[in-house]
Amino acid sequence: MSLIVGIRREDKNRWERRVPLIPKHVKKLKEQFGIKTIIQPSSIRVYSNESYKNVDAEVQEDLSKCQTIFAIKEIPLDFFETGKTYIFFSHTTKGQKYNMQMLKKMMDLKCNLIDYEKIVDQNGIRLLFFGRFAGLAGMVDTLWSYGQRLQSKNIISPLNEIKQTIYYENLDDIKDHFIKIGSNILQNGLPKSISPLIIGIAGYGNVSKGVQEILDFLPIKSISPDDIKKTFENPLNKCLYKVVFKEKDTVEPISSNDKFDLKDYYQNPGRYKSVFDRYIPDLTILMNCIYWDNRYPRLVTKDFVKNNYGDRWRLQIIGDISIDINGAIEFTEKSTTPDSPVFVYNPLSDTIRDGYLGEGVIVMGIDNLPCELPKESSIYFSEVLHPFVPLIVKADFNVEFDTCKLSPEIKKGVILYHGQLTPDYQYMDKYL
Repeated sequence: MSLIVGIRREDKNRWERRVPLIPKHVKKLKEQFGIKTIIQPSSIRVYSNESYKNVDAEVQEDLSKCQTIFAIKEIPLDFFETGKTYIFFSHTTKGQKYNMQMLKKMMDLKCNLIDYEKIVDQNGIRLLFFGRFAGLAGMVDTLWSYGQRLQSKNIISPLNEIKQTIYYENLDDIKDHFIKIGSNILQNGLPKSISPLIIGIAGYGNVSKGVQEILDFLPIKSISPDDIKKTFENPLNKCLYKVVFKEKDTVEPISSNDKFDLKDYYQNPGRYKSVFDRYIPDLTILMNCIYWDNRYPRLVTKDFVKNNYGDRWRLQIIGDISIDINGAIEFTEKSTTPDSPVFVYNPLSDTIRDGYLGEGVIVMGIDNLPCELPKESSIYFSEVLHPFVPLIVKADFNVEFDTCKLSPEIKKGVILYHGQLTPDYQYMDKYL
């Protein structure tokens, strides 16, 4: 049995500096389990090549000696080797077209694919995720773009001072700066022309928690969806309003004879329709943090925005952290990058334009937001991942899937076994 794991260099873009296993845990894996690590060199990774050499890892291009290879983002086609086990975020389980060729290549080479996103506990709760960090970075970048739009309209506010996440040193730097901005808001207030400033958050999971963690550095007043209209009666300008939307707020049964039931909604989404339109006109910012696929109603449609856009329109920006192309936010036409983080959707012409200038709604749609907090996110992820590594490395992948002694949590994340879709993922065959 080969007790050697490989770590692939991330190269999605120049901002992708994360690593699945940090030097501290690479050292622990060797000392406690005899597992050696070979890592590809990188000039941009948040942990230097030297830091891995210092814990007795090999730093080299060639990972051919590694039967098990860890990465974070999708892997290019020419990297895969016959019969090996790859663990990464594959972004395939919704049938994403842009990754079907990658999946087919892995099938042709009889590879094993374990997807972090699908490693869950007995209650179906995800165990490996970057969601909090996506929420943290996504909220900062969304507020930055809103501040830039205000400035472009000669509206001066404390929010103009916010920077993109990548221009802060780390999370502590963000926290310190936001506390100062919050003090400014408490002392001087926001312009009355933008008050009440209401931030809607769709979803309440890990991503949403990250979003709210950033907002809580500012003077925040939490309200319920039912209280939104009341804020306009006596709007406060020395705070921002935060409202979290759950499923019961965004959809209702199509039949007036039925009542909303969360379990039924997820089992039979076709029986429900969106009612989120009732809230959109009063929001300044919308953060999309929900899971979505094409079985579910959209949060915001092109038709609604086109039919309601005008002088009294308030929604300035959508932080689409979930980033499903033409998904819950129908006009999320593309993902963006830290280099070019936002575009403007013009509902009158049904066109998009990069940047935050121009008529329409800004969309922040960076698809790998955690890379903007590379050290904190890598430390957290490695802390959760490294206990699973010995279980994966020491498993016998030569037996049939049913008798493979992977832990139940990991086994739920196995999408391909010997190049074949496992039982839980047979539905993906239709996408191929």
